Amino acid sequence: MANDESLGPNDNAGAQSPARACVDRSTLINRNVTVAVHRTSIRLEPTMWEALNRVCARERKTMNQLVTAIPGRHDQSTLTAAIQVYLLSYYQGAATDEGHRRAGHGPNQIAN
Repeated sequence: MANDESLGPNDNAGAQSPARACVDRSTLINRNVTVAVHRTSIRLEPTMWEALNRVCARERKTMNQLVTAIPGRHDQSTLTAAIQVYLLSYYQGAATDEGHRRAGHGPNQIAN
């Protein structure tokens, strides 16, 4: 007989697969956006939503405008992936010496 007898009668009752349990505890936030004229929903981590909101403010665009304008979004598997790649690229660019100079950050700034 299989080793199932070592489990109590209720040890496996209501058990979820690890993947399902992970989804239930997800911290992803689902929001609706309009890409061009199509309304869709995207799920991102709270820190990604915060980063996206900051980029919108910095670029003076609404969320819908920015998401519609994300370059290369058709190169990614999903809109969510395209947004994540865009945010990573945006912040990587800002982390360079040139990005710091343009943003007015870093030790090489001339005091007024």
